[in-house]
Amino acid sequence: MTESTRNPFAQLHHGDEPLLLPNAWDHASARALAAQGFRAIGTTSLGVAAAVGLPDGASATRDDTLRLAFALGSGPCLLTVDAEDGYSDDPEEVGEFARELAAVGAVGINLEDRLGPPALHAAKISAVKAAAPGLFVNARTDTYWLGGGEADTKDRLDVYQQAGADGVFVPGVTEPRQIADLVKHLDVPLNVLYTPVGPTVPGLAGLGVRRISLGSLLYRRALGAAVEAMGEIREGRTPGGAVPSYGEVDALSRRSDLTHGDEA
Repeated sequence: MTESTRNPFAQLHHGDEPLLLPNAWDHASARALAAQGFRAIGTTSLGVAAAVGLPDGASATRDDTLRLAFALGSGPCLLTVDAEDGYSDDPEEVGEFARELAAVGAVGINLEDRLGPPALHAAKISAVKAAAPGLFVNARTDTYWLGGGEADTKDRLDVYQQAGADGVFVPGVTEPRQIADLVKHLDVPLNVLYTPVGPTVPGLAGLGVRRISLGSLLYRRALGAAVEAMGEIREGRTPGGAVPSYGEVDALSRRSDLTHGDEA
């Protein structure tokens, strides 16, 4: 048994139900989701980037992502980090970033290939496994978002499995036949992105999906709710929906229970 398979986060991919993974963008959102009983939380690269005024997918948020991992890594739930493409084309630099994530308490990393050379992505995966053997590596391919087709998807996933990926992520695939075919083809857990126009969570579970991510959906819903509430207030109406109190949010934002070195 490898270090990553002993990882309690890895074990969540092999339970009776698939891992339903909400994605947070800051300390308070992660704590609020953990309070709902989710055993693991992911980060969303879009949410992290947008919150600090930087573009997503441009390798611009390495430090911001690491700071968020530092804030959350010793929190009340397991943390996996969306690290875009690893913030570098140098596998050794990606491996070093993964080592830093593991050092602050993260248990997983999500790496996307952006349809670049599969060999390069495989080298990044191998470098992460060498630098942080216990980190669960979720290897993402963007074939269903950027093009490539079913055959290219399988070819890429085969390379990533062989490089040591603990799981694979295919955002954008929603057709049940294609999902079931991928599950049958793979030797590692399949992660898909939940979308309101795709199968339900029970439907995905029935197809054999082992991890269901929310991606940036919660962050975008939060932004949408804020804009909608402001519109209702401007029109003289009372905004609807659940609103946490000031005290509840302030409590979520406190870090008194998190310890990193000499910091309390």
